Amino acid sequence: MNETPQIPNKHYFTIGEVSNLYSIEPHVLRYWEQEFPELKPVRRRGRRRYYTRHEVELVRHIIDLLYNKEFTISGARKQLKRLMKGEAQTDNATKASVDEAIAQLNKALNILSSK
Repeated sequence: MNETPQIPNKHYFTIGEVSNLYSIEPHVLRYWEQEFPELKPVRRRGRRRYYTRHEVELVRHIIDLLYNKEFTISGARKQLKRLMKGEAQTDNATKASVDEAIAQLNKALNILSSK
């Protein structure tokens, strides 16, 4: 699940299309609808689900949280809520690389200012 497939250029996707796009079973998507309040596909004729492009991107993000970053359902739900509110916390690896870059820049600044 490391590769993220290109989302086709269309407005609505059926549950089967989303399932095939990310190689997950439709019952998993139906379960996630119960667990993640942000994931609410439109229902039309015969209660068929139609996912918007935004919801397909949410599914991609949920997959990343659950399978790649190994969050629990509860943890992924909390992280998704933070992201939706714009209060996403940076992960430790990102923070460490930013701190390292700042330290290198300060070192270079000290060298330049001493000349």
